[in-house]
Amino acid sequence: MKASKYREMTRDDLHSEVAALSEQMFKLRLQKATGQLENLAKLREVRKNLARVKTVLTEKQAAAS
Repeated sequence: MKASKYREMTRDDLHSEVAALSEQMFKLRLQKATGQLENLAKLREVRKNLARVKTVLTEKQAAAS
């Protein structure tokens, strides 16, 4: 997802998105370790989306201060 879409979300939505992406990241890492992960690009995509969400959260917190 693009960062602009994340910027439209509220803080609560972003926090829930961080939790969901973190859980998904854990599952993908587990699949990779056991050799079950077929699409390695998915791991990179989820990692980048998680970073985007955290960046937008930081921006929103800085703007609120």
